[in-house]
Amino acid sequence: MDCGIITSKTVLLLLNVIFWAAGGALVYVGSYVIKSYNNFDNFLEDKYTLIPAAIIITVGVVMFIIGTVGCCATLRESKVGLSFFLMILLAMFAAEVAALVFAFIYQGRIKGDLERSMSNVFQKYDGENSESRAVDYLQSQLQCCGVQTYMNWTTMPWFSSSNNTVPISCCKQNNTECTGKLDQPDLLNTQGCEVKLEQLLQDVMSYAMLVILGFAIIKKQQVCDGVQ
Repeated sequence: MDCGIITSKTVLLLLNVIFWAAGGALVYVGSYVIKSYNNFDNFLEDKYTLIPAAIIITVGVVMFIIGTVGCCATLRESKVGLSFFLMILLAMFAAEVAALVFAFIYQGRIKGDLERSMSNVFQKYDGENSESRAVDYLQSQLQCCGVQTYMNWTTMPWFSSSNNTVPISCCKQNNTECTGKLDQPDLLNTQGCEVKLEQLLQDVMSYAMLVILGFAIIKKQQVCDGVQ
């Protein structure tokens, strides 16, 4: 058997193993993005930001299946199988490029989306409804208070109806002396939630974009190796 053919088959088999691992990684990343957004979905009006995550999860699942097809086709030296495998690779490469473009577009829209929705959710805070639970979760998880600053609470209905206090979720973690009074600023998280949530979502989207870009490059290399 020609040495070049053996080398080519070895490379393709190795790339198929990477293909399976990449599929699992993409599913994980897509799930991570969706989970991160779902945790704070009350503050996000634009649900289309989940499109990139949905695309890469779909690609990841398909990769498990196609990785097996590619491996079998490589071992059997099936021209039809390899041709089909290369076509699927091209399709997935295109899907990942599309996911990358969507991620780039929606990364730029996160700030505007938060600015439109966060104030409305905070205004509805009454300590009991679903918006209140979302705000308390946000403030506890990100250790923040208010939209831009903790003083934003002074303009909210909750402030006047609760003896001029901010929600307990504004208190610093493990602080049992905090009552939510503004005369105890050292016991409160004073930074606003908008900046922190925006940074978190930007980081999640950037992480997803880097992963998508990395695996898109791998797909391109697989296609090139397959053509050779």
